[in-house]
Amino acid sequence: MKLKCLKANLLNGVQTVSKAVPNKTTMSILECILVDATSGIIKLTANDMELGIETTVEGDILEKGIIALDAKIFLEIVRKLPEGEILIHTDDSYKTSITCGKAKFNIIGKSGEDFSYLPEIEKDNQLIISQFTLKEVVRQTIFSISDNDNNKLMTGELFDINGDELKVVSLDGHRISIRKIQLKDSYEPRKVVVPGKTLNEVSKILPGDAQSDVIISFTPKHIVFEFDNTVVVSRLIEGEYFKIDQMLSSDYETKVKINKKEFLNCIDRATLLVKEGDKKPIIINITDGSMELRINSVLGSMNEDIDIEKSGKDLMIGFNPKFLIDALRVIEDEEVELYMVNPKAPCFIKNPEESYIYLILPVNFSTVS
Repeated sequence: MKLKCLKANLLNGVQTVSKAVPNKTTMSILECILVDATSGIIKLTANDMELGIETTVEGDILEKGIIALDAKIFLEIVRKLPEGEILIHTDDSYKTSITCGKAKFNIIGKSGEDFSYLPEIEKDNQLIISQFTLKEVVRQTIFSISDNDNNKLMTGELFDINGDELKVVSLDGHRISIRKIQLKDSYEPRKVVVPGKTLNEVSKILPGDAQSDVIISFTPKHIVFEFDNTVVVSRLIEGEYFKIDQMLSSDYETKVKINKKEFLNCIDRATLLVKEGDKKPIIINITDGSMELRINSVLGSMNEDIDIEKSGKDLMIGFNPKFLIDALRVIEDEEVELYMVNPKAPCFIKNPEESYIYLILPVNFSTVS
């Protein structure tokens, strides 16, 4: 195999697919990136058997061929080569030379025939969404998935398609994030749970162009994202997702309207006194026209008042400050509305249209202050 391409193009391709290279594996071939130049295009593939990414790179094929190269070494070599045209040449014994300018590396590859290709996916069930929208909806929900594998469903996000609406849900046992997106077309109802790792990686490599689309396809066990010259294939998480609607209530005893930026900055300041891993709650005391926020920790104490619009009862309630910060950071509205029932019931942050809903469980501050 012999091919040449610009460093910028090759580096972009290698960085894109390397997101699917496993950190640990007993199959050494999966630690490689497949360089396939057998069919008139330069195609790079990585696959950890749960997530696979394939992308094409612009360049010239001087001799057709295929080789699997160690992903870490390949990426570092390409990254550190000078700018310009890179020439990759592989012989029959898998010896591979990578040359750019006066720099030349020689490494040993593996047979491309042993590589695990991405599964063939029937693409009859497709959903089209803008790159910008998908990137945003992941950013606005991904923080509340669980990183604990004890409940696999909590490590993914629910994609619930119904007509022209896509609802994306994540939860970790302490909070729920919900975003609803209006789609351009109407689709058959479908619910799938997509691994958080997949969505994180897709989000990183998506350019996020509002004018460009992502085509999403489904099978009973896989989801496929296609955009620009890249294809991402991932296994779905199997099982029935939690009955979210049963956890959502429209009842409230206290409603607060508050300036989002002011509220967020105040909580942010309060967390200066909380050590990492320390579970000190922020205590919120709601009275007519005013919300007092205070925090006590071994480092000191802080309290601050914010003007609010309140309807309903006075209330004192405690929260994990990080959970409030995570939700407020991804809300674009200038003002937010909080709905609460009592100090032990969930707080809802949502807009009137309910295009976003953030549910946060309070903490018992009487025993943790």
